[in-house]
Amino acid sequence: MANKLNSQLFVSRLSSYTTNEHLKRLFSRFGVVTEARLVKDPRTQRPKGFGFVTYESEVEAQKALKAMNGRIVDGRLIFVEVAKTEKPGEDATSQ
Repeated sequence: MANKLNSQLFVSRLSSYTTNEHLKRLFSRFGVVTEARLVKDPRTQRPKGFGFVTYESEVEAQKALKAMNGRIVDGRLIFVEVAKTEKPGEDATSQ
């Protein structure tokens, strides 16, 4: 079973013209993308300029990270990093 923590990437500085489908297509050449989703403003439904791409394996995610970080996509310089996730039951404000 894939380790979701290390196979999920955080992609930032995306163009407002980038779609979920385009994001998935861009990252699919590095492996099997199980999910590609843009984060949208709940009120306006406009993309916030960042999203997540999840791969079946950590190896595929690392290949994509190395190849896509710092690339120009839809006229914007994007950044890709391993997504940071919190453990269930923890929140960012707990000490």
